Amino acid sequence: MKQPYDVIVVGGGNAALCAALSAREHGARVLLIERAPEHQRGGNSAFTGGGFRMVHHGVEDVKKVVPDLSEGEIANTDFGEYTAEQYLDDLGRVTQYYCDPDLAETVVRQSADTVQWLHGRGVRFVPRFGRYAFKHEGRFRFFGGTVVEATGGGRGLVEAEYKAAERHGVDIRYQVRATALMRGRYGVEGVRIVAEGIDEDLRARAVVLACGGFEANREWRTRYLGPGWDMAKVRGTRYNTGDGIRMALDIGAQSYGQWSGCHSVSWERNAPDFGELEARTPFSRNGYPFSIMVNAEGMRFVDEGADFRNYTYAKYGRAVLEQPGSYAWHVFDAQVAHLLHDEYKSRGATKVQADTLEELAARMEDVHPGRFLQTVREFNAAVRREVPFDPNIKDGRRTEGLAIDKSNWANPLEQPPFVAYSVTCGITFTFGGLKIDTATRVLDVSDAPLPGLYAAGELVGGLFYYNYPGSSGLMAGSVFGRIAGRESTHHARRAQSQAA
Repeated sequence: MKQPYDVIVVGGGNAALCAALSAREHGARVLLIERAPEHQRGGNSAFTGGGFRMVHHGVEDVKKVVPDLSEGEIANTDFGEYTAEQYLDDLGRVTQYYCDPDLAETVVRQSADTVQWLHGRGVRFVPRFGRYAFKHEGRFRFFGGTVVEATGGGRGLVEAEYKAAERHGVDIRYQVRATALMRGRYGVEGVRIVAEGIDEDLRARAVVLACGGFEANREWRTRYLGPGWDMAKVRGTRYNTGDGIRMALDIGAQSYGQWSGCHSVSWERNAPDFGELEARTPFSRNGYPFSIMVNAEGMRFVDEGADFRNYTYAKYGRAVLEQPGSYAWHVFDAQVAHLLHDEYKSRGATKVQADTLEELAARMEDVHPGRFLQTVREFNAAVRREVPFDPNIKDGRRTEGLAIDKSNWANPLEQPPFVAYSVTCGITFTFGGLKIDTATRVLDVSDAPLPGLYAAGELVGGLFYYNYPGSSGLMAGSVFGRIAGRESTHHARRAQSQAA
């Protein structure tokens, strides 16, 4: 019987679309199946800011993916450089050196070429001014390795990729849930699905799993991340419930990575349980390096200034979840209010404001007022005021003598008005998943490839542990998605020749 498809891609986000595009350009007949309805397509990728952390050596490399950079932008911007060695060091440092070295090396070494590949398929990029650049002495200065983002953020990224997929002849089906992998003589040879309540078998010569982690599965979150994680808000899609991981484990795939770890951030306390693509209210709360963060007991519980936001934000959601009641407050005074992004100014923010700290404490109704005021007094007294405040660098303006010192950007809370924003934990994606090799082949418990099965995106384990350097998720999904498309096509061709 003639197979209608060479490759089936399970998933509808960035990694899946990269796999589908790559397979198609290598000559495969490709079907992409997306669990969400069409108007909610794009997986977690659609909810991201669209940033890509890539190796670059200055403006000439940036111009390869942003060819319409103006002379003014070039003159007024210091893009710096981000070497492969720096990238690998960042991955190692923030993951406590648990990250799989082969996977990390693959992402890093192929990062720039993969962004250029996406650009060649219609994804437009712009410089990522804002969170990754500060204005210093009249020029924007980039830091931390992320200099570009897709135009229109994550939504713009996946829409450009869907247009490319449709233009190149990738077949797409929506509202299709994969339930099992089908095996035959040459390995994985298809997917069992449910569509409109009816079971159906889809045949192919290879399958790429790129359908996300298990962050939207309350049961699995509680089982693997621990008690309390059922209460976390899901920042992105409600459809990432671990189906791809489960299907692979059912046929002997090896689990890999930190199943007890995830990317989680400070998130609006009263946000919806799941992300809403059409919502215009931003729920992220990332200005905490310039705040003090206090819990219900009025106590600080993290070093808010340990590092730049993009190296700490993905682990501080867990710290918030672990506090009494699983909430906290970001507290600022007038000295730093101008540094807060628009997310803090949105109508949906849980916010209180006052002209005195005593009044602020009274309005933070679920915070112990006496301990809060004591915390502020002790913090203010511990600040090294002789060190200049500079939000553009790790300025060393710290506290000394506290149980938890603040390492940078320590400003005493003294100038009214004072303002506080309530946050909880927003989970982005889970770190545990499947073991793959650098050809994206899914491995079994003896480290042997499962023929015909490939994986990319969030459900790949072994890359992130404990923490995450900002904008490396889309980058990893693109790199491994592109490889998975190519390698699955090669397998399909071999299976076809063997069957002939």
